[in-house]
Amino acid sequence: MGSDFFSGLRPALVLTLLLGVLTCAVYPLVVMGIGKLAFAHQAEGSLIVDKGVVTGSELIGQSFASDRYFNSRPSAAGKGYDAGASSGSNLGPTSKALVDRIKGDIELRRSQGVTGPMPADLVTASASGLDPDLSPAAALAQVPRVAGARKLSQDAVRALVEQHSQHPLLGFIGEDRVNLLALNRQLDRLAGGAMAH
Repeated sequence: MGSDFFSGLRPALVLTLLLGVLTCAVYPLVVMGIGKLAFAHQAEGSLIVDKGVVTGSELIGQSFASDRYFNSRPSAAGKGYDAGASSGSNLGPTSKALVDRIKGDIELRRSQGVTGPMPADLVTASASGLDPDLSPAAALAQVPRVAGARKLSQDAVRALVEQHSQHPLLGFIGEDRVNLLALNRQLDRLAGGAMAH
């Protein structure tokens, strides 16, 4: 019986090692190689490079607080848009802290000139705290402030938002959205400015 056990153990160990090498080394390296060849930009993190300097990623939000830029949605990640502390606040709808924060954000947006119904993404954080996009409604609500700060016509800034609006994939996967980094970079090109948060 002892020799049967050891004779059966050897193939089991060999197969375990072989599968370990295949699934932990060979397969990931092949997938990474294909990704780098076929989707180089995405495999490197969808980084945006201006004049040799990385200014951000299409996929990771960052804080834009200046009146000259479309502002980001609130972030609960660390001290705000901290990729090392990506998370939501985990505050429920009955949380007084959440209600107070949202009231403060509504007052801030009203003081910035947002009128009418308040787009939810201007006063609520995303689940990751790193959302790079806003809804078109949230971007359009900021047009008067941005246009005034840059001394541009509201029509020109509104057209820029509409130009950068992306629609759901295949018409139903995802939502209408505007990537803030791309929009703010285009704003700087339009106004001849340099990106500063």
